Amino acid sequence: MKLHRLLYMAILTLLMGMAGCSETIEPKPLTYSQLLTGTEKKAWSLTSFQVIDEGEESSLVPARNLFNGTCEADDQYVFYANSERRYEFTNGASKCAPSEPDVLLTDQWTFTNANATLEFAFPLLNAKLPFIVKSLTATNMTLEIYFGDIDASYRFVFTSSTQ
Repeated sequence: MKLHRLLYMAILTLLMGMAGCSETIEPKPLTYSQLLTGTEKKAWSLTSFQVIDEGEESSLVPARNLFNGTCEADDQYVFYANSERRYEFTNGASKCAPSEPDVLLTDQWTFTNANATLEFAFPLLNAKLPFIVKSLTATNMTLEIYFGDIDASYRFVFTSSTQ
């Protein structure tokens, strides 16, 4: 009887000890893909650009200076977190023509961690290009495209209001 009671007390103590344990939750940093797309999708707006010519950096130029009208300046680059890695270039609040569609371009994006390269169709340069990710946070992204044959690059700064 004493042995059963001792065994019962040992099991009860062990169970109570296990119930009192808690696992330490370690925060996991977001990956580049998660910062780029958010949990479902994330829209980015081009805010400024800079030209680096033979190592000399120009000052930051507002992105609106690249466009003919304000209707182009509010267009958005939308990256999706789905397995297809869908990408859309969409009209912003102001369209250049009433008949213009909401989605101007649909394609796919790719990201290579080894060299922090983001490839997507960039309508401003009229091509699908590999950009080097210079910096990426939940709300700011800086991408650079290099042109080695002329020793120049373009640096583009984007912002996002979505997390």
